[in-house]
Amino acid sequence: MSLGPWQVLLIAVVVLVLFGRGKIASLMGEVGKGITSFKKGIDEGKKEVEDQAAADAKDVTPEKDKDKTDV
Repeated sequence: MSLGPWQVLLIAVVVLVLFGRGKIASLMGEVGKGITSFKKGIDEGKKEVEDQAAADAKDVTPEKDKDKTDV
């Protein structure tokens, strides 16, 4: 069951009448802050994982080949 454009418009009008423009605006502001915070947390998590992977990286080059350079 999908909603048509008229049904969505009717729901939006009812919500606007019930809560008022100011309350909806503040609610949308809070939703925006939540999304921004979520994205920031995801970026920090990715950076932490990348930093940990770099710290855990080991040089597995055999000792006899460490003095050689590939050209």
